[in-house]
This record gives sequence, C-alpha cells and structure tokens, in this order.
Amino acid sequence: MWTTEYTGTTAVSPERVWVTLRGLHTGELTYEGADAFELHGPFAAGTELTVTPVGQDAFESTIVELVENETYADETQFGDLTLRFRHALVPIGDGGTRVTHRLEISGTDADEVGPQLGPQISGDFDETMSKLFELALSRP
Repeated sequence: MWTTEYTGTTAVSPERVWVTLRGLHTGELTYEGADAFELHGPFAAGTELTVTPVGQDAFESTIVELVENETYADETQFGDLTLRFRHALVPIGDGGTRVTHRLEISGTDADEVGPQLGPQISGDFDETMSKLFELALSRP
C-alpha cells in the first residue's frame, strides 16, 4: 500500500466544513478548476458517483465511508489498483476544524506504482483544501 496525506486547519466549525464538503461531492457546489461530481443516489455509503477532473475523462467512484461531520471516503478502481480518498474532520479547541485529506493506493504493484501515480493525483491537495476552507467561510 502507498499513502499520502495533507492536513490543514480552519477557524470554521466541523459542521460548516462538512456542509461544504458534502456540497462539493454532490455537485451542488463547485469552483473554477474543481473536479465535477455527479451523485447517483443519496449522499451515503454505497452510493456511486461520477467524477470528472478538469480536462480529463470521467471515472466512477463509490462512497465507502460516511459519518456526518466527521468522515467521508470514496474508492475508485483503476485497473488492479484501488484508490481511496478520505477526508477526516476533527474539531480543534477554538471551535475550528482540522481536516486531513488522505490518499491510499492499494492492490497489485501499489508499492511500485504509488510513488509515481500518487503525487500526480495528490499534488493539488493543498489547493483543494484551501478552496474548501474558502467556500466554508463564505457560506451562510
């Protein structure tokens, strides 16, 4: 298995970050340069979604973990590899939130393929988290 993660903090509450994260992953919210999400059912574990990165082909993913205000994860099959994207929200003392966005690549040759593929996929985690926080701050 190969993993990487990016962690950021914001003064915004976990509930507001969650509503924004949910909005992005259901296609209700977006921003310039964001992946497009199309949900095929309820926002719940087991639901499939179509993800279309800017300038790339769409792919299918499945929500595999969802705990409101705490955790969201989806998985994508890429040949013999499984890519799991996970967001974990943790309240911090001042009423804010620490968010960790983790990518796990598992499956055949993950230890070899991960160091090449993983950074290409996760290279914008810092930017996407900044946008998540920016949108969460601007929401009523």
